[in-house]
Amino acid sequence: MAPLSAFFSMMTRKKLKLADLAPWRALFDHRLWESVSFDKNVASNRFGVMFMNKYIALSSFALVASLAPSFVVAEPSERAVALAKSFIIIDGHVDAPSTIANDGADMASGAKAVDFDYIRAKAGGLDAPFMSIYVAADYEKLGGAKARANILIGLMEGVAAQYPDKFTIAYSPKDVRKAHEAGKIALPLGMENGSPVEGDLANLKHFYDRGIRYITLAHSKANHISDSSYDSDKRWDGLSPFGFEMVRAMNDLGIMVDVSHLSDAAIEDVLATTRAPVIASHSSMRHFTPGFERNLSDELARKVGANGGVIMINYGSAFLTEAANKYGVPRDAAREAKEVEMGRKMTEAEREAFDADWREAHPYPFATLEDVLDHIDRAVEISGVDHVGLGTDYDGVGDSLPVDLKDASSYPALVDGLIRRGYDDASIEKILGANALRVWEEVEDARRKRRW
Repeated sequence: MAPLSAFFSMMTRKKLKLADLAPWRALFDHRLWESVSFDKNVASNRFGVMFMNKYIALSSFALVASLAPSFVVAEPSERAVALAKSFIIIDGHVDAPSTIANDGADMASGAKAVDFDYIRAKAGGLDAPFMSIYVAADYEKLGGAKARANILIGLMEGVAAQYPDKFTIAYSPKDVRKAHEAGKIALPLGMENGSPVEGDLANLKHFYDRGIRYITLAHSKANHISDSSYDSDKRWDGLSPFGFEMVRAMNDLGIMVDVSHLSDAAIEDVLATTRAPVIASHSSMRHFTPGFERNLSDELARKVGANGGVIMINYGSAFLTEAANKYGVPRDAAREAKEVEMGRKMTEAEREAFDADWREAHPYPFATLEDVLDHIDRAVEISGVDHVGLGTDYDGVGDSLPVDLKDASSYPALVDGLIRRGYDDASIEKILGANALRVWEEVEDARRKRRW
């Protein structure tokens, strides 16, 4: 325990460089790390530790490198940092509201935060992460979906009110630009799962008035609006009758339609119905994960581009590589075999222990920056550079982020990768956020052009 304490003591006294961490690399070997005990009040993250405070800003990359199991992340180039700071970066999906609600995270100080907080966002140049107002699929049957959404919206309003020098709710692209100029982080709101609408378009207007600017029509299960890519129950064969009505109403209000999580048939229905561009707020390319409906097929990606929309690439390793996507298949089979041997289902605690042991014996195949770049390249090839963006799913994909893109400080690393792949500054600006802003503005314009 003494060496770990000394490590954190060192981090609080000075900004770090990679060279400072060399004597500590053995401590962070993955297997040794699993056995280290530590005080969660001192530090916490999915690897075991993610320490950050107001004295550590641009040293975020060195910190991430120190925590990684067996790799070193190169510090970003000066050009990459400059571009990340100058261009507006929009992230289509960050699950920080749930981290606040469930864990009591403080987005300003970083206490109990996971992948996103003010310090790391500023270090990475992030300007406008869409805060995910996530309502679990089970609320559809249990009730309370609208109330849950209102609670999460209230939490984000509270963050902006508590830290007005750091955060501001963004209701429009103009608000995002104002926040960027003022050095604040804009917090636009997107609702993940349309269940809170509860079949009443008056609720849709209610949520628009509260600041919701996109809605993911369904989540992990079919609901009263749409079928889900994750659910074998394709009860509507696409959108429900109310779903068609809701898409048109969202166009009329100026709410972006998010096709992430939807079944292929539902996405086709949305594209046939909408009169405004759509977004896929946190989806990647199915080309690299065959059979994974949650990612977009090339055909659908092409149609989203033709619609004028934007595909915002998800960072979860399971969205990026087939190896990560299929990682759980043999584990689940082994667990089921063990349950047969036991003659009963495992308890939750037993299941967690089994999964942890499996992961120790079979290390997770984390994706890399290069995998993310492959998805961006593919989306650009299929849909065009005007139709690609970022939707990292920070705080939402567990311990599965690419080894060199572990948190909100890492956008300059992505920029360096885009530079290496031959993207010019104008294209990088589009991918980082200009495309998403354009879509948002066009959705607003479609509202103004409504035919009464």
